Amino acid sequence: MLRRMESKSRPPYLLTILVLTQFAGTSLWFAGNAVLFDLERDWGIGVGAIGDATSAVQLGFITGTLLFALLVIADRIPAGRLFLVSTLFGAGANLALLILPEGLMSLLLTRFASGFFLAGIYPVGMKIAASWYEDDLGRTLGFLIGALVLGTAFPHLLRGVGADLAWQQIVAGVSLLAVAGGLGLYALVPDGPHLPRTSSFEPGVIRRAFASRAYRASACGYFGHMWELYALWAFAPLLLLAYNAHHGAAFDVSLWTFALIAIGGIGCALGGLASRRFGSARIATAQLAISGACCVLAPLAFEAAPAGFAIFLLVWGFAVVGDSPQFSTLNATSAPREYVGSTLTMTNSIGFLITVASLQLFDALLALVEIQYLFWLLVPGPLLGVLAMRPLLGRAQLAR
Repeated sequence: MLRRMESKSRPPYLLTILVLTQFAGTSLWFAGNAVLFDLERDWGIGVGAIGDATSAVQLGFITGTLLFALLVIADRIPAGRLFLVSTLFGAGANLALLILPEGLMSLLLTRFASGFFLAGIYPVGMKIAASWYEDDLGRTLGFLIGALVLGTAFPHLLRGVGADLAWQQIVAGVSLLAVAGGLGLYALVPDGPHLPRTSSFEPGVIRRAFASRAYRASACGYFGHMWELYALWAFAPLLLLAYNAHHGAAFDVSLWTFALIAIGGIGCALGGLASRRFGSARIATAQLAISGACCVLAPLAFEAAPAGFAIFLLVWGFAVVGDSPQFSTLNATSAPREYVGSTLTMTNSIGFLITVASLQLFDALLALVEIQYLFWLLVPGPLLGVLAMRPLLGRAQLAR
């Protein structure tokens, strides 16, 4: 009865506003990646910077997440205000690329700083959503992480449709969008009735969490998912360039990178809806298995005609991140209740460190191995993740 009353008290526009503001704030994530080919031309930065630039964002996000947890910042600053301040500083860090000296170091510094402030955007947006939708978390996170995916893809769309725009305008446009998202959430979305307080941060709690079979299974599934995800997103432009050169095709690299990433937003939303019937564990495992199969089939798809290759990319993009909301739901519901904040912080940090490892491995081998075969390096992540999820696939684990 109480949940029904709280559901009725939610403003009808709330989820829409949360989705739009999360989309806007997280557009900072790949703002640097979208203009890397421009920087290669204007600054002489090589294609190897793709892995380094993406790793810098990931390391910034890890640093920010851990520092926010250690200082209990989410309890010291109201969630809406923290989201706004983070978007302002994140947008400023992104804009700093326009005034710093040309060179790889400037790119890495601005990417790291943007990632640092994303720690006050992505997790805080999730926290606000959970405070309103505690009773329907799997579906809600499907929409929210779908918005994050679209935000991540947006700079590539802006680069693709704005072929006549200077890269400086692309960077500025993304920063303005992020600020608009911060202002919108601050003005329109209050904290919900279930806003959790953050307990004191305990890095060692991860050992206690892994004593739980359910948490161990969901966390390891999530780690396998993270090994694959950002490597595909970061190196998709090079895969498209290589395909164009090999086949004499004419894929627009920016627009098709956008399509590959953005269709994952639909995968997140549909996975969230399906989780209400089939359970988060089954949906996450199925999508992880599909994306793992795509890693295996990448060299074969590379030899296909353009229409077949395009369909393959869309299937891969749909599945590779569609499992993410369900892993988040499983981790949140199986973590020790008294240490859920610390447990999720450490698990997310480990997950993002794993992305850095796969990105750097790709960078190291890029000059030695044809890129379509590099994706075989990602196969162990989904494979081990699917195997880890087996304890959660029984009938007793179908609840969201």
